Amino acid sequence: MDNKTIQALEYNKILELLKKYATCEPGKTLCEKLKPSSDFREVVQSQKETSAALDRIRIKGSLNFGNVRYFGESFKRLALGSPLNIPELMHIRLFLENTSQAYNYGKHNDNHPAGCHDKNAYDTIKDTYVTTSKTKEKKTNKSNNYNSDTADKGYYKTNNTDNTDDIEEFDAIDIYFSSLKPLTQIKNEIARCILSETEISDNASPRLFELVKQHKNVQSKMHTVLQSLLESHKEYLMDSIITMKDGAYCLPIRADFKNKVSGIVHDHSASGSTIFIEPMAVIRFNNELREIEIEKQQEIDNILEDLSSLIRPYIDDINENIKNMAHLDFVYAKAHLSDAMSASMPVFNDRFYINIKEGRHPLIPDNIVVPINISIGDDYSLLVITGPNTGGKTVSLKTVGLFTLMGQSGLHIPAFEGSSLPVFKNVYADIGDEQSIEQSLSTFSGHMKNIVDIIKKSDRSSLCLFDELGAGTDPAEGAALAIALLSHLHKKGATVLATSHYSELKIFALNTPGIENACCEFNVETLRPTYRIIIGIPGKSNAFAISRKLGLPEYIIDEAKKNIEDENMSFEEILTKIEHDRFVIENEKKEINNYKAEIEKLKQTYEKKNSRIQEIRENILEKARLEAENILRLAKETADTTINNINKLTSAKGIGSELEKEREKLRESLKKLEKKPALKISKRNSAKKPKHLRCGDSVYVHSMNLKGTVSSLPNDKGKLYVQMGILRSQVSLDDIELIDDTPSDNVKVYAGSKGASLMKAGHISPEINVIGMNVDEACSALDKYLDDALLSHLKYVRIIHGRGTGALQKGIHAYLKKQPYIKSYHLAEYDDGGNAVTIVNF
Repeated sequence: MDNKTIQALEYNKILELLKKYATCEPGKTLCEKLKPSSDFREVVQSQKETSAALDRIRIKGSLNFGNVRYFGESFKRLALGSPLNIPELMHIRLFLENTSQAYNYGKHNDNHPAGCHDKNAYDTIKDTYVTTSKTKEKKTNKSNNYNSDTADKGYYKTNNTDNTDDIEEFDAIDIYFSSLKPLTQIKNEIARCILSETEISDNASPRLFELVKQHKNVQSKMHTVLQSLLESHKEYLMDSIITMKDGAYCLPIRADFKNKVSGIVHDHSASGSTIFIEPMAVIRFNNELREIEIEKQQEIDNILEDLSSLIRPYIDDINENIKNMAHLDFVYAKAHLSDAMSASMPVFNDRFYINIKEGRHPLIPDNIVVPINISIGDDYSLLVITGPNTGGKTVSLKTVGLFTLMGQSGLHIPAFEGSSLPVFKNVYADIGDEQSIEQSLSTFSGHMKNIVDIIKKSDRSSLCLFDELGAGTDPAEGAALAIALLSHLHKKGATVLATSHYSELKIFALNTPGIENACCEFNVETLRPTYRIIIGIPGKSNAFAISRKLGLPEYIIDEAKKNIEDENMSFEEILTKIEHDRFVIENEKKEINNYKAEIEKLKQTYEKKNSRIQEIRENILEKARLEAENILRLAKETADTTINNINKLTSAKGIGSELEKEREKLRESLKKLEKKPALKISKRNSAKKPKHLRCGDSVYVHSMNLKGTVSSLPNDKGKLYVQMGILRSQVSLDDIELIDDTPSDNVKVYAGSKGASLMKAGHISPEINVIGMNVDEACSALDKYLDDALLSHLKYVRIIHGRGTGALQKGIHAYLKKQPYIKSYHLAEYDDGGNAVTIVNF
């Protein structure tokens, strides 16, 4: 990638942000050296690694790599046969502990093959991962690689997050975790021997333990002798203390008594009043201590040599661990940066198509950044962005360029999910002031020198960004030169975004296929840009409007308008009208969307009311049927009782047989009546099926048993709307028939067409089982069941809810408490179900 472009787009500032999230120096170094790649597979793999690390952070939490460091010089000496010192061994131990933590963190489960330590197993994992990845890509190409959105259709998608049935066994960073070698035995041995960077354990070897023990014994004996000397030489001492001089234990003797104490003089005070003498009685002990310390140091050297020999065969493994751990730290830094930016993985394609959705420039604070939507590469490959100064043109240009560099570096971009990016071989940018005093270049010359270089190097796989193309010279010549440059790049097939104020460029974009206008929206009333990019419409400079708003006299503005050519003035007026019409259309579109939302809300309300009306109607019909059955049953019982009484009274008179015959006739009549349906169901009159309907025709809706008026003609699916009183419902053409406006006998017959289907209430079970349901499902089932039970005149019912945690029982009791038609409820007796059953009395 071009270094000038990297500087112009402030890519290095992104690397500074990235570096802050790395936790070890090797990881920070990788962050500093990160460059965009032009290899499609490498870019996709790098993006997958970032996504995999982000997923792990969200599921498992983060991972620290703070003890990762390079051991280059130490390992060079170790390879030559020199032992490592205590601090070096301590650092290796800390690194291996960090490696072990990462190794355990990387495991998915007990069956996961992470941490294979031999080359064959490692290659097996790698081959499995590569094969799995290729298989997933093939499946993805068939299923998820094509977005239903027209803008994205046909472009390759690399992520497969939506397909939950196709979860990869290995993610993109599994291979780095699985290749880690914790070297647990080495780590444990170093930890047993080395306590800190300055301290070795007394238990590092049996000989060292014995020497330490001897050293303590000698010290104990010597302290006993010294305490005895302190007591016996009190009158000669300056202070009753024992001091250490030149590694020897000494007594502070007053100078005038130095001949009273036999021993070796090691030092004297600054004033000369105190002489430090090592008594003859402790010289032997001091000599013993020195001999023991020499032996201790020799033993420590032996221990360090043994530990170094233990590490020496694994130098390559440790270096490989360092490499993988540093890479993991680098990948996790990318994931943390993505999380901090609320970024997402872009969808990559090989057709040089850019579609940024709600993109936010990562270097602008969140509280002031305005998201932009911008696309290029589908119907057009060159975009000319125009509009007033400070309108956001340069920021939009930089956002596209910086997103491209970030995406090709494996970094997520702060944009909405599903944004698309291609992989360019080169990105060129001419942004900012190229003036150079040292090279005697003007602004125009500086820009032109850069543009000449871009023209030479660019091709179809290049992204070219130009800010204020053609500026810094005569406007007419600058505009002509800009048009020629853009035409040349367009013929070469490069993807180009350019900003300008020239009207000639706006007309050029309007008249040239494959080139499109775009504008940065500006609110003239508030004199503030909205930072919205509107593609398809050229922008206005709004110089006159802004000047008028700022107080420039109208006569000066009128005079200025006279100096503008009629064609340019007419073009600006057309742009003004287009902008005004766009505002009107957008406002009307918002109103239409609001109306649609309101209509949908009303539709849902009416459907709920319709459902409730149907339910009430069915309840009324069911109640009427049950009352009729009760009347019939009572009539039958009364007739039987009366006949039986008459038989008793008339049995002796010989007329009983006649009455019995009449009673049998009555029974037969009642039985025939019981077998008949409660309400007659009429057949539809096929002669009156509608062939030609008009709005306002009277129809009968069979499914709803209601008369209504046609309020819309049938659609291509045979559906139409019928107004039935306050209810307006969509019905099928087969469900209606034309009727006369005058009432007929046929209509009355239809009133009970639902009656036959409601007979089930007469055979309702005295209990309901809701075990396995949640509270909401159980209450919904109880609502219908209790209504049916009530209409069936049941005195009580049993609700079987089971014991479980008791949550279902509590929820049901709370529901029953609110029902006005329930007299009481209680748990069943022990032998009738106990607390697994609730008895409800109506």
